[in-house]
Amino acid sequence: MINKPLVLTYLCLLIYVLLSSGVILYNKWVLSPKYFNFPFPITLTMFHMAFSGLFAFFLIRVFKVVAPVKMTFEIYATCVVPISAFFASSLWFGNTAYLYISVAFIQMLKALMPVATFSMGVLCGTDKPRCDVFLNMVLVSVGVVISSYGEIHFNIVGTVYQVTGIFAEALRLVLTQVLLQKKGLTLNPITSLYYIAPCSFVFLFVPWCLLEKPGMAVSLIQFNFWIFFSNALCALALNLSTFLVIGRTGAVTIRVAGVLKDWILIALSTVIFPESTITGLNIIGYAIALCGVVMYNYIKVKDGRASQLPSDSIPERFTKDRDWKLEKKSSAIIKPNSNGDSNEGNFNGSEMNDEEAPLVSSRLSHFGRSFSNHTK
Repeated sequence: MINKPLVLTYLCLLIYVLLSSGVILYNKWVLSPKYFNFPFPITLTMFHMAFSGLFAFFLIRVFKVVAPVKMTFEIYATCVVPISAFFASSLWFGNTAYLYISVAFIQMLKALMPVATFSMGVLCGTDKPRCDVFLNMVLVSVGVVISSYGEIHFNIVGTVYQVTGIFAEALRLVLTQVLLQKKGLTLNPITSLYYIAPCSFVFLFVPWCLLEKPGMAVSLIQFNFWIFFSNALCALALNLSTFLVIGRTGAVTIRVAGVLKDWILIALSTVIFPESTITGLNIIGYAIALCGVVMYNYIKVKDGRASQLPSDSIPERFTKDRDWKLEKKSSAIIKPNSNGDSNEGNFNGSEMNDEEAPLVSSRLSHFGRSFSNHTK
């Protein structure tokens, strides 16, 4: 007998890996002067935001497929606006990096994401300094430095853009946890695009006017509607596939799929873009960094599982007169959401760290599972 739910889960994972890799390679092809030659990353990002925002608007306001959330002006001004600013910045800097460095080297630099997230978390008070995590961060950093040293076409401008985009994305993740989740606001990928995409578009409009509009006015731009439409459609499909993957799998599966996707993407980029030369030092450095990333993911998953241990799993050496303390601790550890589901390993969908990745709260897993059940 074929396990249809299992087959569907692996199919969703395969679609996610293909779309995630495809969007990155597609963006590189569109922006690169050697290929489609549209060297305007802010314009491309604004097109994505406009397309996604319109799509979400029609689903919510016209077809009413998805219900809007109760959004007050205070929450929008104090939460959505700053999160949108860093979301727009991460996409802007990340897409600009394609103009200067290869896809393979960009993926190697993305190994710094746990370092950036942990650092921002400690600064903002959402994470506590830990020796084991700190050692992993050092290992990742050393690996990235070795990989950078081995890069043949190293470009300091592209590297700065990419690293800045990584830290902007990390700060967005932390702000999501600090601002939105503390206010109890839950956004799925559609509602997040509905609120955040237009705001991100506005933030990108100012640097577009200063940096790209003058160049577009004097340069001969080849605008192909189907190229830009299909590119934006792929980015939107990636958002939805991310949503489905989170709903059907756990944190461990998603992180393993992310690691597999990075290796596939590095290999594909060297085939599609022959100028993306990989040296032995690149591979050694990335392998070292990846070891740190894998250990960091293991620690996060282990901590998440430990936080969900039921009270009856605690050793029997505790006496009965302390049972009330154990019950109090277990109830404090497992905090179910309004649907009765606990947060699996505190996994946040945004940790998948893809191009155009949506803002996904840690309460998404139940909504995703409900949505994916309708697709069976």
